[in-house]
Amino acid sequence: MAKESIKARERKRERLVAKYAKKRAELKAAGDYEALDKLPKNASPVRLHNRCKLTGRPKGYMRKFGINRVTFREMASAGKIPGLTKSSW
Repeated sequence: MAKESIKARERKRERLVAKYAKKRAELKAAGDYEALDKLPKNASPVRLHNRCKLTGRPKGYMRKFGINRVTFREMASAGKIPGLTKSSW
């Protein structure tokens, strides 16, 4: 489990990116890079990092499910993800 402060920091970045998305697009289209430079650094979508929605783990993230590989395996084995079955041959 990631620390709550790390998860909160990531959520804060997501809010900032959403808040400044329109303004960033307008400034980029206008080619006003000096004004872009004055926006908060965390308003850039490049600074976002995918994290597991349940545990906050940053590595092994699976975009399709929004969780990491460890949580995915536990949930799949427990039958908590619809349409998935453990393969056996």
